[in-house]
Amino acid sequence: MSLFKELYQFKNTIISLAKNDFKNKYAGSYLGITWAFIQPLLTIVIYWFVFQVGFKTTPVDDVPFIIWFICGIIPWFYFSESLIGGTMSVVEYSYIVKKVMFNINILPLIKIIVSTFIHLFFVVLVLIICFLVNLPITIHSIQIVYYSFCIFILALGLSYLTSSLVPFSKDVGQIVTIILQFGFWLTPIVWNQNILSAKWLFFFKVNPSYYIVQGYRDALVNKIWFWERPMSTVYFWIATGVIFFLGRMIFKKLKPHFADVL
Repeated sequence: MSLFKELYQFKNTIISLAKNDFKNKYAGSYLGITWAFIQPLLTIVIYWFVFQVGFKTTPVDDVPFIIWFICGIIPWFYFSESLIGGTMSVVEYSYIVKKVMFNINILPLIKIIVSTFIHLFFVVLVLIICFLVNLPITIHSIQIVYYSFCIFILALGLSYLTSSLVPFSKDVGQIVTIILQFGFWLTPIVWNQNILSAKWLFFFKVNPSYYIVQGYRDALVNKIWFWERPMSTVYFWIATGVIFFLGRMIFKKLKPHFADVL
């Protein structure tokens, strides 16, 4: 709670740096910040073409594959972009880290907020697509706020852990990217979990991102409340709590040495 109070005190600085980061990331290119939306959209189109057109994928639980797929990949975009950005935050803002009076606890948070801007666009996009294909948008859809918060906290905890290690070994950033590539295929984003036996599905549910992807589909497609999956919800928050605690502890322990190694 002390961390969140601290972050609240610096909210103006966080928002200002996040806006500047968002603009500067694509500065100098003709399309500017439009690239932040074009790249994920192209990824969605490519996967849709391969699985829907190439492999002739059938609807999943009577839901068009494209809707089922987008509901899974949009939260993954948010999580992966947040974690990659948060991982490199301390190194990227090294000129700030060396300033004694600056609170570097906010650096991973800045990158996650930048990813949040993009995520809001895609949430609106998926709601529009649901409307166009006559998929009812019910009160269950409000759970997107809850599951987005789940991603936010999970990514922040992991970012505190990884960003504290990158200054001592740049390989950590590459390792995170590779793990995310495996994580994409180990999460039921482009494949249906129903193909797995109960035994194997249990192991896939250990992955916290499973809860989030399933949650987005529950909110938009399955119309299931998160409290209707009590065991999954309890497990997710216990796992996320442990990750967040370890991330903060390691970040706090290594923080005094950042300026020396950057």
